[in-house]
Amino acid sequence: MNERTHHHAWRDALCLDASRHPVSGDVVGLRRAIAGGADLRIYSEFYHDEHIAPGSGRHELVQESMDMRATYLLDERWVAGIITLRQPVELPDRFGPRPSLSLFLYNEDGGQAIARPFLDGSPARGPRGTSPPHRHDDMPKYQEFDRFDDATNAPSSNFHYAFERLRYFVREDWREILSHSAEGDILSGSLDAVAQAFRQGCEFKVAIRGLCDDLALPGEAPLNHEVFIQLGSCYHYTREKQLVGSSHPVARVQPGIPLKYGSGNWDYAWLLPRTDGNCALLIYDPYTLQPHRTYERFAMRWFCR
Repeated sequence: MNERTHHHAWRDALCLDASRHPVSGDVVGLRRAIAGGADLRIYSEFYHDEHIAPGSGRHELVQESMDMRATYLLDERWVAGIITLRQPVELPDRFGPRPSLSLFLYNEDGGQAIARPFLDGSPARGPRGTSPPHRHDDMPKYQEFDRFDDATNAPSSNFHYAFERLRYFVREDWREILSHSAEGDILSGSLDAVAQAFRQGCEFKVAIRGLCDDLALPGEAPLNHEVFIQLGSCYHYTREKQLVGSSHPVARVQPGIPLKYGSGNWDYAWLLPRTDGNCALLIYDPYTLQPHRTYERFAMRWFCR
């Protein structure tokens, strides 16, 4: 394998066993990779009759690999990733009974969570708050810690499923080319480097510092964090040397260690960041599915490949 091929390969950065104990790799290397803009995929192993169809008798090992399109670096000492585009499925051959987003969340210690805004009708408007945890007696490897908002359009829960193996793969082929303050002052890199990467047809990713500050609890200082998300359509203004990027969708979650869903502490958004620190946000309330718009300034780091 030559150096270029190795650089573009996926690397097994961390592997946990069913008890969430490290088998190989280390969390420090995982954090370093995510801080450098690396993509994240999480691989798991489970048995069909234990996880998909309990009691079915189909004792077959299933291997799954998931793309964590949104990654979080929390206080520079904790990593989490969120699936942002998935519909629920009933393996092996159909989608789940209710269309929704399956916003699965994985922490670096193997802790998991799910938020599920339903998309198939008028939003349920039941009371919000803590809901009784489900027992999952037919799934002994599934331990649910807490649940929220069962009577609403956006239920969520935090849990741990004891996968046979849980592996965190990273792909480290993003290159940081610009870092700037919320006011747009350049800290490293240059706008010329951004323009050159754009002309070469590169993809872009952005790390936004403090993106979820507004979700912090009232009266509490928000935890320092960066959210990494890839950009789709990009627009380069040649006279101003300004790059504008339209992001892939991102689940915004109240920053914490570990990262967890709770009642009213998350939403779903598209971003329009610019290299001068400005960012437009189109945010959907998962309970009502109604959008609202806001404009903020953030310190950002820009990556290309």
